[in-house]
Amino acid sequence: MDETALRDLIGRRMPGYRIESVEPIGSGLDNSATLVNGDLVVRSAKDGDAATVEREARLLAIVAGVSPLPTPEPLFVESATMAYRSLAGVPLIEQDASDVPPVAAQLDEFLRALHSAPIELFADLVEADVVPLAEWLDEAAEGYAGVREQIPARYRAGIDLFLGAAPPADPEALVFSHNDLGIEHVLVESGVVSGVIDWTDAALTDPAYDYGLLQRDLGPAAPACPSPLVERATFYARCSVFEDLAYGLETGRDQYTAKCLRSLDWLFS
Repeated sequence: MDETALRDLIGRRMPGYRIESVEPIGSGLDNSATLVNGDLVVRSAKDGDAATVEREARLLAIVAGVSPLPTPEPLFVESATMAYRSLAGVPLIEQDASDVPPVAAQLDEFLRALHSAPIELFADLVEADVVPLAEWLDEAAEGYAGVREQIPARYRAGIDLFLGAAPPADPEALVFSHNDLGIEHVLVESGVVSGVIDWTDAALTDPAYDYGLLQRDLGPAAPACPSPLVERATFYARCSVFEDLAYGLETGRDQYTAKCLRSLDWLFS
């Protein structure tokens, strides 16, 4: 959304609100976002899917009553755009890798709260998102082929061994989860988690998946995964690193590239 359209939208939906500054703050796979006056986030879906954005806004109202961590609270939704007050903190992906705060306990509590919520709360708001793990492995092999030359040679034997092994058994039960809990969506301030953003991909999914993304991004600093989920969480961590690395390389977002290359130490050494 360009600045003229943004000003028009806010003028209609928030009469009397004076716009003094407009700052683009990010563009991911699904959304682009703008910060207005340092405290109002206006986020638009890249695919223009208004129904999905409206559904996410209704979902966030329910999530606010379940999550022990702050989450966005929509002020308005129009077409494929949502506005909400900015949460405190900065994305954990922007934190110096040598100074990651101790976030494991908070994130574990967060995931346990989501996973224990009755799935009936989310009826008609989210869909099941589960792919056979054999397909995950096939897609990981394709992703690896595309970034292989960017990966230091010392990791390639471990990657080849992983890609040549059988996947774990598929999950038997699904839970509600964020479903995209990379560190770019975790906000931190003063050494603690201050919020979780971007719920576009929330779904009924494998409880191991978000643990796997945190293991991928945080390694030893990630929350300890419940023992029945460990094998699948590690599997997801390894599979997903190639797509994230490709995204960083293709978009020039060095933070993504750096975190993926750093994670190879604990994923494939």
